[in-house]
Amino acid sequence: MIAALPMYDRPENAAAHDALWSLIRDGLRARGVAAPDALDRTTGLWDAWLDPDLVLGQVCNLPWRSRLRGRLRLVGASDYGLPGAPPGHYYSVFVVRRGDDPDPEAHLGRRFAYNEGLSHSGWGAPQIWAAERGSRFSATLATGAHRESARAVAEGRADIAAIDAVTWRMLERWEPFVTGLSVIGRTGTAPGQSFATAAADPAPHLEAVTEAVAALDPASREVLGLRGVHALPEDAYTGLPPRPCRGLRHRGRRPPADGGEPLRSATFCVLLRRTAGEPWPIPTPSSRCATSTSPTEISTCCAG
Repeated sequence: MIAALPMYDRPENAAAHDALWSLIRDGLRARGVAAPDALDRTTGLWDAWLDPDLVLGQVCNLPWRSRLRGRLRLVGASDYGLPGAPPGHYYSVFVVRRGDDPDPEAHLGRRFAYNEGLSHSGWGAPQIWAAERGSRFSATLATGAHRESARAVAEGRADIAAIDAVTWRMLERWEPFVTGLSVIGRTGTAPGQSFATAAADPAPHLEAVTEAVAALDPASREVLGLRGVHALPEDAYTGLPPRPCRGLRHRGRRPPADGGEPLRSATFCVLLRRTAGEPWPIPTPSSRCATSTSPTEISTCCAG
């Protein structure tokens, strides 16, 4: 069995995450749920998410709604008390070099740094924001992490990035290089990083996490900034875009056991095939439009 809380874990707050896990672990065991002694910090995200023995983990809403729905049960969304965000929600902040144009729309044609294409905060949310303005971030630089996206902007390798607002708080606290950056706006809100489990019944997990957050010592609470956890309805996640639109050509990858019909979809303007009852897969910036006869790919082109 495995437990991991990797989303905001870093050396400066590792002891606080360990303290949180100790309380959660004891709460789970008191409810008859087996739980490991310590957090796993070596297993990769996808290996953990797909592990049938995942006792508790954290998942971003984009991987969950695009690939993991039906495999992971949501426990509750983390609430970090972000100004302007409903309980259990978060957003991303747009950062540029200090002194650059303070209008985010002025940067739509400039180089955009993002952590990865299946990150809601780093890729999905800013592209939704851009699509709502009839545009998209097309000149891109993949960095692998929010911190590296911010660093790329600071060093001039990119011009703008969207950083998870909770991560940005930590960067401001612990990364001196961000003093050369400015926040010029933010994306819309979405469910925050969510606790999740492979267990069939997440109810005891929600009780244990809620109890643990409330009992966390003041020093650990201050370091983590975690205010609570909120069980949100599934449609808070699945109701997010993609939604119908037009314009961009794109090639998409078919989910396993495809049985659905191709439909026009998406903020990113794609035509995708999905498994019946599963959420739409989200196109990533590495995709391109082309025809294909591969059993794992479909040609996906929106009419302009």
